[in-house]
Amino acid sequence: MPRRRLGARGRINLGVVAVALGVTALDALTKAWARHALAHHALHVAGPLWLRLHYNTGASFSVASSGPLLVTVATAVVALAVVVVGLRARRGWPTAGFGLLIGGGVANLLDRLAATPHAVTDFVAVSSFPVFNLADAAITVGFGVLAVVALRGGTLAAR
Repeated sequence: MPRRRLGARGRINLGVVAVALGVTALDALTKAWARHALAHHALHVAGPLWLRLHYNTGASFSVASSGPLLVTVATAVVALAVVVVGLRARRGWPTAGFGLLIGGGVANLLDRLAATPHAVTDFVAVSSFPVFNLADAAITVGFGVLAVVALRGGTLAAR
């Protein structure tokens, strides 16, 4: 039986992996800093921007905060689905979008699994908006990038 060469269909987009690892590492560093530097007091940065330590046992905006195990399992399932599609992302903006989305999701999942109790470390507070972290920002920007690409008729992943 002849061997089939792996073409574009079988390749993993290493750019997605690089962006995701970068987001995950930077998020872990900022959360570790926040847990240490903001443990006893908030820090006013400028105008409505504060750095204030907060632990979120729920999903985005503290939704389902009474069921952290369910949120953790649901997050893991969604993250796995995004990883499966994202690793086959097209080059360019889809690479950045999926990398940010995967990196943010994995970072928050790791934070939730490592923390006791199982909660995500949030520390960026802007006015009355819910407190968030770098991973949350990466997820939001990544989703926005993918939405713009899709709305403009672009293809997100290799076929």
